[in-house]
Amino acid sequence: MPTVEPDDGNEAPEGLLRRMFDAAVASAQPARCVPAALPARPKGRTIVIGAGKAAAAMARAVETHWNGPVEGLVVTRHGHGVPCDRIAVREAGHPVPDAAGVAATQEMLALLDGLTEHDLVLCLISGGGSALLAAPPPGVTLAMLQDTNRALLRSGATIAQMNCVRKHLSLVAGGRLAKRAAPAQLVTLAISDVPGDDPAIIASGPTVADPTTRHDAQAIIHMFGLTPPPAIVDWLARPESETPKPDALPATDYRLVASAQMALDAAAEVARNAGYTPLILGSAIEGEAREVAIVHAGIAQQIRRHDQPVAAPCILLSGGETSVTVRGEGRGGRNGEFLLALAQALDGAPGIHALAADTDGIDGTEANAGAVIGPETLALAQARGFPAARALATSDSYGFFESADALVVTGPTHTNVNDFRAILIDAAADERK
Repeated sequence: MPTVEPDDGNEAPEGLLRRMFDAAVASAQPARCVPAALPARPKGRTIVIGAGKAAAAMARAVETHWNGPVEGLVVTRHGHGVPCDRIAVREAGHPVPDAAGVAATQEMLALLDGLTEHDLVLCLISGGGSALLAAPPPGVTLAMLQDTNRALLRSGATIAQMNCVRKHLSLVAGGRLAKRAAPAQLVTLAISDVPGDDPAIIASGPTVADPTTRHDAQAIIHMFGLTPPPAIVDWLARPESETPKPDALPATDYRLVASAQMALDAAAEVARNAGYTPLILGSAIEGEAREVAIVHAGIAQQIRRHDQPVAAPCILLSGGETSVTVRGEGRGGRNGEFLLALAQALDGAPGIHALAADTDGIDGTEANAGAVIGPETLALAQARGFPAARALATSDSYGFFESADALVVTGPTHTNVNDFRAILIDAAADERK
């Protein structure tokens, strides 16, 4: 766990919130969490494959700590690469797959040809792998996959629902990559970005059996009123689109090396050291971002007014992955939407500050990780021509927080344990009588 320096008592709320976020990200850095999980060296070859926003940094950690020859290829998001000496790193599109992802996936699969039971395939998986491992099924073009991904991203579907559809539109997801690795020993190291840390959902579960069915994928498409092209409809109607189930896959070794809960624990340590009581509301919170924000605001107000369920000064912490039903042509992501709705619900309540950001460093469509709010944020943005109500109506959280000089920008963090939310309630500003 990261070393935590004590607070001198004069730290601004925004500074403390940022230190907590940085500690959460640091706890999930591959250099910290990968080495202890590495398997024993095999008799034969060691092939490293993988995909996700942390894949390149994970590959670098493997190279640094592996005792023996190693080769392979991983694919990560554009801009998230880390130099490696023996493992090739390819960059591709996310959250919408692109041609680079298709080429990298084909190159990766070629490395699995001709392996024996004496060889080891070490698979490095992290959030983002669903889009980066791009292998369209017969008759489905990349353009069709791109359009379907965009529609899912705008629909308000949960990550589990999106990945169910993605798994059935891929030749590597939902356990199919594990079948390609046989008969070699397969060990997966995973950094979880999904609520509940379900291996079948992380990066669409390329190395584990899939409990969902093609009929589930069809139902999700219908539920959200999506209209995929006929080729996708035809593919999902075919038995070949079904993913491998437990009895069809060889036994694999799956090791979770970092998760949202670990990140929240690291942040809680920072809070305690600064004299605040941390209250972790949950590491797997889902739902519409603006609705989750209203619940968080209600808890914060209850603490400020009544010292329940804990007394101020305290910090509420939560993780997971909310969703956004896009309502306009604005810019931003789910953390920005959460904060925008939180600020509106709090309506300038004194003594409450908050930060929400994606631990991968990218929240939605722009280059910020998230944003911060304080009691003055609503009024400041309003004065600069960005009323909160209009920003929510057009899904323009980025424009709102840019106007208030409240963006949190980190650049790629080379890890991903999903969303991080922290709400600081300071007793010094308590108005109770």
